[in-house]
Amino acid sequence: MNSNQKVDVVNEDVNVNIKEKHKERKGLNTFVLLFIIVIIAAILTYIVPAGSFERAEENGRTIVQAGTFEYIDSSPVGVLGVVGSIPLGMIEAAGVVFFVLIMGGYFGILKATGAIDELILMLSNTLAQREKLIIPTLVLFFALLGALTGAAESNLVYIPILVPLVIALGFDTITGLAIVLVGASVGFTAAIMNPFTIGVAQELADLPIFSGIGLRLILLIVLYVIAVYFIHRHAMKVKKNPDLGHYGYFSRDDINHHLGTNTKMSTTNKLILLLFALNFVVLIFGVLKYNWFILDIAGLFLLFAILIGLVGRLHPNSIAENFMLGTKELLEGALIIGVARSILVVLEQGHIMDTLLYHAGNLIANIPVAFTALGMFGIQMTLDFFVPSGSGKAALTMPIMIPLSDLVGVTRQTAILAYQLGDGITNLFFPTSSYLMAALAITGMAYSKWVKWIFPFLVIQVICGIIALLVAQYIQYGPF
Repeated sequence: MNSNQKVDVVNEDVNVNIKEKHKERKGLNTFVLLFIIVIIAAILTYIVPAGSFERAEENGRTIVQAGTFEYIDSSPVGVLGVVGSIPLGMIEAAGVVFFVLIMGGYFGILKATGAIDELILMLSNTLAQREKLIIPTLVLFFALLGALTGAAESNLVYIPILVPLVIALGFDTITGLAIVLVGASVGFTAAIMNPFTIGVAQELADLPIFSGIGLRLILLIVLYVIAVYFIHRHAMKVKKNPDLGHYGYFSRDDINHHLGTNTKMSTTNKLILLLFALNFVVLIFGVLKYNWFILDIAGLFLLFAILIGLVGRLHPNSIAENFMLGTKELLEGALIIGVARSILVVLEQGHIMDTLLYHAGNLIANIPVAFTALGMFGIQMTLDFFVPSGSGKAALTMPIMIPLSDLVGVTRQTAILAYQLGDGITNLFFPTSSYLMAALAITGMAYSKWVKWIFPFLVIQVICGIIALLVAQYIQYGPF
């Protein structure tokens, strides 16, 4: 069996586990929750007095003018307004929705070539003989995937590959889980160029796409170093005393049967990975030189998706089919963005959005600005329990947090930093994270054991987030 066939087998097992976990998962569906919020928003239009701020255009963005609020005639939203807000929200969020779908198609084609899978297998085999390098190298790999591509569920396929490897090296299942989950999480949280969090949020905030990258890069380095130390410390304890380890479905005698002996990549897959890297080089150039926005970036990814498919020798029909498969995987997240937007539609149609902003601004007017940013951070972490989708939460919260940040003196970039940190840190803690629960199901790791192990790292990340937000507010993290 060659390496691609092995990955396919593992991939099928992972997909089965994910589907079974989704069947077992109980609780309120995200769409149900959002629709309930839409209804609540409509009810509020009958209760909350309508009001309005004056707005002005500054450097191409709309700014709420403090001190201009006044009450106006109410216009409550009825039943037809509620149901009509859903398609209207989809239309208003169309640019972001289709951006997410195109990104899904891009990764669908990339996944079909098997290039990333082959790279992981090559690294696993090569590093198996270099025990001290395996944790920092693989954590860095997954961190970069998370930071640049927002990869999450797609990483699950590598867990059954890495866990037997690290057990064979004398570590445990948690070590293998952490390499993938924690590695991807710190990248996703730092979000250097994560299209699904930073890309969506900055588009909604009228900020230059991927601006403010310097602070996020520093944040990635700090979180990466802490993550490597945290995982390595645990791994060394287990190596000295295997009884301290947690093994789930695996045992210490497990044979790493998913690993092959081939440590060389094919020329085709090397070219594909070169195109993958070139895509981000062109992206950075376009953003810095030509001020590309989200639709320009979507077009770029569509172009490189086709090029990757052709270099990967996929038939044109196969390129189209895998593009559709990729969009299917992100369809739920894309629709969440549209439904979340409908909440804003109801608030705006009932003219109570500005009233809520006015009273929220008055409530925190006497709170130091730095602590206002921390309050946003706490709100975002709490919301992650109910809305695990990063892009969906951006669509839900940014239309409220951005004008609020204008009113209280927090830069928009800082408000987005509070969002990305609050969204990323809790992904490895809350049981509503399907990504986390699927990973635990694959390995048979008890949620209670995982939470006990990861909690100290969660606390460290929160502390880092607080420091980052204080620094951001002090330096007036921008451009605005």
